[in-house]
Amino acid sequence: MIHFSIMRIVSMLPSATEILFALGLDREIVGVSHECDFPPQAKTKPIVIHSRMPHDASPAEIDALVREFVHRGESLYAVDAEVLEALAADLIITQDLCHVCAASPDDLATALARFDRRPHVLCLNPQDLGDVWRDILWVGEEACRGPQAEALVKQIGARLSALEQQLPLPADSPRVAFLEWLQPFYVGGHWVPEMIHRAGGEDVFGKVRTPSFRVHLQDVVEAEPEILLVAPCGYSAQQARDEYRAMDFPEQWNAMPAVRNGRVYALEANSYFSRPGPRLMTGIETLAKLFHPAVQVSREAEAAILLIKAGERARAASV
Repeated sequence: MIHFSIMRIVSMLPSATEILFALGLDREIVGVSHECDFPPQAKTKPIVIHSRMPHDASPAEIDALVREFVHRGESLYAVDAEVLEALAADLIITQDLCHVCAASPDDLATALARFDRRPHVLCLNPQDLGDVWRDILWVGEEACRGPQAEALVKQIGARLSALEQQLPLPADSPRVAFLEWLQPFYVGGHWVPEMIHRAGGEDVFGKVRTPSFRVHLQDVVEAEPEILLVAPCGYSAQQARDEYRAMDFPEQWNAMPAVRNGRVYALEANSYFSRPGPRLMTGIETLAKLFHPAVQVSREAEAAILLIKAGERARAASV
């Protein structure tokens, strides 16, 4: 009897873990990062990377610590080289897109320097939706799941086509501000502006394939968004809502069209927006439902919307 060995894969970023599971590679995944939490089975895998950030740090403290680490040229993450070596991976998937969101190739290279046997390393760096769908195919090819990856991307394309057929003319696109951090304000970048456009909205700040960047409160006020989306990276919708409610804003903030008309929403950033994986398609459907309530989307997409009601708005403060 011929025995075929199973490929051993370590994923160092949550989006790659989601892709691997979506391709049916549960048994092949032998290690993940501390942030890999979807699907739930991912949390049963050995953890090979940890964050150096304090668990109880506030958003403002996190921003300050990130700046401090970057200034010193230090990584925000620690790779457990002993565990990684013991797992004897054939393939390790990492990224070079955001050194704040996940370990960098340099972090991995330092750990691998001690290995006698070097695994193959796949480094992802998606900038827009096309890159994300390409990465699914790339991961599928490297993990010997090419047909499954092609089927998944084809399914995503069919969902996107069905959604776009329901959308109204571009002239009816609402003006949208997408905040991916609140203290200080950062607006969504890379694929997020494209998601907004594909869902029938107009991003007042972000540009496709451009990293997220900092804006000031006055910038948001002057942009006069009709819809305000609150989705801090790494947060659930409930956490996003609670942080927004805890902030003090001047009266001019409450006079913005989005706030005045009760169109401020908290979103599941981790699930549908900040991780470049298959569930970005659900994020696009969620946005489309927000922008154009008449469109038909999945229950999962509808459930991802959390309205921040007028009575829950941040307290007004004197300027």
